[in-house]
Amino acid sequence: MSSRTWSVDDHLEDVLTAVRPLDPIELQLPDAQGCVLVEDVTVPVALPPFDNSSMDGYAVRVADAAGASEDFPCVLTVIGDVAAGGAAPPTVGPGQAARIMTGAPLPPGAEAVVPVEWTDGGTGGGAATTMLPAGEAPEGASGEVRVHRAVEPGAHVRSRGSDVQAGDLALARGTVLGPPQIGLLAAIGRGTVRVRPRPRVVVLSTGSELVQPGEALGEGQIYDSNSFALAAAARDAGALAYRVGAVTDDADVLRATIEDQLIRADLVVTTGGVSVGAYDVVKEALAAVGEADAGEDEVTPGSGVDFRKLAMQPGKPQGFGTVGPDHTPLLALPGNPVSSYVSFELFVRPAIRTLMGMADVHRPRARAVLKADAALRSPAERRQFLRGTYDRDAGTVTPVGGTGSHLIAALAHADCLIVVPETDTMVGPGAELEVILLG
Repeated sequence: MSSRTWSVDDHLEDVLTAVRPLDPIELQLPDAQGCVLVEDVTVPVALPPFDNSSMDGYAVRVADAAGASEDFPCVLTVIGDVAAGGAAPPTVGPGQAARIMTGAPLPPGAEAVVPVEWTDGGTGGGAATTMLPAGEAPEGASGEVRVHRAVEPGAHVRSRGSDVQAGDLALARGTVLGPPQIGLLAAIGRGTVRVRPRPRVVVLSTGSELVQPGEALGEGQIYDSNSFALAAAARDAGALAYRVGAVTDDADVLRATIEDQLIRADLVVTTGGVSVGAYDVVKEALAAVGEADAGEDEVTPGSGVDFRKLAMQPGKPQGFGTVGPDHTPLLALPGNPVSSYVSFELFVRPAIRTLMGMADVHRPRARAVLKADAALRSPAERRQFLRGTYDRDAGTVTPVGGTGSHLIAALAHADCLIVVPETDTMVGPGAELEVILLG
C-alpha cells in the first residue's frame, strides 16, 4: 500500500495512463450501437439516389398546371400510377399526369408533383380512381384529374443527392454510433462498420453482510446496492456490464471469483474491502491474482494492485492496478454507497470511455452559485464532492442531503456533484463552485 497521499488528479492520471483503447473490430450495424468509429465513412451513392415525390399526388408538367385555380381547374389525362419500388414509370407528355406515391421516382417528362389535396382526387371527367398500393404495376390511362393550383418546377420533389452526394463524408472517425448514425450507415448501404467495441466491465461487491435484493435480511445484514448501481453506471458510460453476486469476506473465494471473471473482462471493478479494517480482504486477495503458472512466488510482470489514500471525501481509500495474465485493469473502490458511486464517476467512467476510444472521457462541468441555508464545511486538504441539484437557467446549485457517505437516498435525487477545493474549509451561500453534471 502506498504511504503517500495521492491527489484526485494524480490518481486519475495514473489510471488513464495505464488504460489503452481496445483494438478495433468489424461489427454488424445492430452490434455497433454505442461504439466509436475508427475510420471515416464516405457516401458510395447519392441520397436520395433518384428524384422522388415527397407527397401523394400527381406528377405533372409545370406548363400544364399554369394558371390553374378553384374556378378554372386544368384537366389532365391520368396515364397510370407510379408506386415506390414499382415497375418502370410511364412518360408524362403534354396534357398528361401520373398518379404518384410518396417516395416513388419522378416519371420522365414530369417536373413537379401536385399534392392530391390540390385536385379533385382524380374522379372528375372520367372513371373514379384510387391510389394503388406500393409495388403494384402501373396501369394504362385511368380517367382524368382536375388540378386546382399551379406548381413551380421541382415542387414536392426530393432531388437526387439533396441529402448527401456520392463521395461526401458521411461520418468522421471518432463518431459515437447512436440510432441516427446507424440509420445513416444503413441508408448508404453499409452492413458492417469498423469500431472499437464496447468494453466488458465486471462489477462485484464484497462483504459477508450483503444480501441480494428480494431476499430476507438477517441480523446485521444489508442489501447489496453497489453492484447494481455501478453495473448500471457502467452501462450508462457505454460498457457491457456483468454484475457478479456479492462475495463473502474470504480472500480465497474473492481471488477465485476474480480469476474466473477475467475471461470476460476488459475492466474489473470491486467495491468494499479497501480500507484498513480487520476484514478488508480485497488487498489480501488481489495480491495473488497476478501470480504466474511458473510458481507461487513468481508474479506476472506488470501485475498487481496498489492501494492508496486519496485527498478526497468521500472515497479516500482506493485501489488500482492490473491483474491476470492479460494485465486486465482493476479499480478497487470503497464500499460505502456514495463513496463507490463518486469514485466511479471520477475514475471508472473515464477509464471505460478511454477503452472505447472516446475523444472526451469526462463528464461536462459548469460553474454555479451555491444556494444553501448555511455555510458548508469541508475537511482541510481534501477535495470534497457533495451531491446537488443544478439549475442551468439560474446558474445555481443546491446541496442535497448531508455529507455522509452512506446517504444513498440523497444521491438518487442529485443531478450533479458539487466540488469543494482542497484549499476551502468553509463555503457560504453565494460562493461560486465547480459542479460535475451527472445528467
